[in-house]
Amino acid sequence: MVEAAIAMTLLLTLTLGFVDFGYALYQWNAANKAVQVGARAASISNPVVAALASAAGTADTALVGTAMPADSYSYSCTGAGVCCTGAGVCTSTLDQPSFDAIYNRMIVFFPRLQPANVRITYSATGLGYWGRPGGPVPTVTVSLEGLTFQFFFLQGLMSFTNITMPSMLSTVTGEDMKSTWP
Repeated sequence: MVEAAIAMTLLLTLTLGFVDFGYALYQWNAANKAVQVGARAASISNPVVAALASAAGTADTALVGTAMPADSYSYSCTGAGVCCTGAGVCTSTLDQPSFDAIYNRMIVFFPRLQPANVRITYSATGLGYWGRPGGPVPTVTVSLEGLTFQFFFLQGLMSFTNITMPSMLSTVTGEDMKSTWP
């Protein structure tokens, strides 16, 4: 009886550990898919940063039609605030309805996601030209930050703490940037 009790305890802990780590892998996969869907949605929907439309405009008519250099702009927004940053300072406001349209597509795949965990970045990588009527062609990066793997069995049985997920990101080239999700 004593041997069976010890063996069953170890076997149960090992089995529940496999279940928990399998669930952690599921969470990682779901978060990764949410990032991919968010990047695709951000590349074809209205930008979440208002200043992006004017990033390709210029008052210098000599530049109109010339290639836009890489690193000429970069805007980063999270759902945690109302300000989008460029070069570390607040440069534009967050377009909340556009952010919500992207975020609502992502939470279908990862329901634990919060707006503060989502960062959307628009940056110039040398695509497009100065004075382009539709605005610049940005590279869109959607990333998740500050998420943890949740453990159920091991946390209760062995005081196992949640582990921070690595930052996940997906980068795509912006397309029309004028469509909206219904």
